[in-house]
Amino acid sequence: QLVESGGGSVQAGGSLRISCTASGVTDRRHCMGWFRQAPGKEREAVASISTDGGSTDYAGSVKGRFTISKDNAKNTLYLQMNSLKPEDTAMYYCAARHRTLIQYNYWGQGTQVTVS
Repeated sequence: QLVESGGGSVQAGGSLRISCTASGVTDRRHCMGWFRQAPGKEREAVASISTDGGSTDYAGSVKGRFTISKDNAKNTLYLQMNSLKPEDTAMYYCAARHRTLIQYNYWGQGTQVTVS
């Protein structure tokens, strides 16, 4: 089960950290990631983190502004978002997949981030 939190409204240039409390998927067998979907647009990958947290990857539009991390002891995935832009406005979802799979098969319900 994945449960996101921490979304909200922020002014452009501001920062926000969203979290995803996960049960059973923050271990070294699962990769995790953040996705977002804006109204009228397709869902897009934002960031991903490897099973051991040692490798991360970012969409070009957020590279240098967003940081993905996880705390296995707390079963929590984070996305620190800095220098937010109006185009970052979207519903943000965390997701997980077993390391042997390509597609993410565990999804949270999403948390809304609005940048004005």
